[in-house]
Amino acid sequence: MRLRRTRGVVLVLLALILTIGVVVVVKTLPSDIKLPMPALGPECTVKADGEVSLDPVQMANAATITAVGIRRGMPERAVVVALATALQESKLENLDDGDRDSVGLFQQRPSQGWGSVEEIKDPRYAADKFYTSLKKVKGWQKMRVTDAAQRVQRSAYPNAYEKWADESAVLARALTGRATGAVACTVTGAPVLRGAAAAAALLEGLKLDWGKGLAKTPAAAQAAGLTVAVSDQSTGWRYAHWLVSHASATGLERVRFADMEWHAPDGKWQPVTADGGIDERQVIAQVFS
Repeated sequence: MRLRRTRGVVLVLLALILTIGVVVVVKTLPSDIKLPMPALGPECTVKADGEVSLDPVQMANAATITAVGIRRGMPERAVVVALATALQESKLENLDDGDRDSVGLFQQRPSQGWGSVEEIKDPRYAADKFYTSLKKVKGWQKMRVTDAAQRVQRSAYPNAYEKWADESAVLARALTGRATGAVACTVTGAPVLRGAAAAAALLEGLKLDWGKGLAKTPAAAQAAGLTVAVSDQSTGWRYAHWLVSHASATGLERVRFADMEWHAPDGKWQPVTADGGIDERQVIAQVFS
């Protein structure tokens, strides 16, 4: 009887040791391992000399990071560095926590002077602070993506950012307006907002992301959606892609620009025709009624 009890105790202890050992191994995996992208719902696909798939939250954050860079007058290369950094640090998710006191898209630390937790958790503030720091790095434009990012972030894994360089270049080409109909997001189910509330949310988001730059391309909201006046194709696609990127959280149903139209349920850009021709000076966004 004692022998059986002893064996039982030994087996239980061994099981506990093995379990603890597994937990330790999982927690000590290198942080620069490329993990799969999370799937939180409808998928967004970006095609611009390459292809990247993101979930709606990631897509909206990528569009916001890009918009902040453009309104600050930063070149596309800066957007690539910023997107690669956010992909590595948070997988483009606005995290509530991280290593030590790190939070947000870029895992910035309040204790290191990046701002308060509330400020850093604002994607626009976080992106703006990143670009401010990047701009201070002498010669960053000629550096590898990972070297430029590391000069800002000072990570324990200085080469980790480089593996996101190609994906970030694809996103930057599309979101800066250098590609046509490049951001396609499928949005199904009941819209989160409808009518005037949806249109107001879209306009507010545009103003927050694009700031004073939006004054150069006036936007007007109506109950059915909004219209953004643009001066050229590149600017038009910047706004069109931004709108689609934020569709899931705003009740957006359709976007039309030039001779292309995106529709939420099927998520694709399709050629369209209109009586009297297509107005290439406006991006038209229609919300669910």
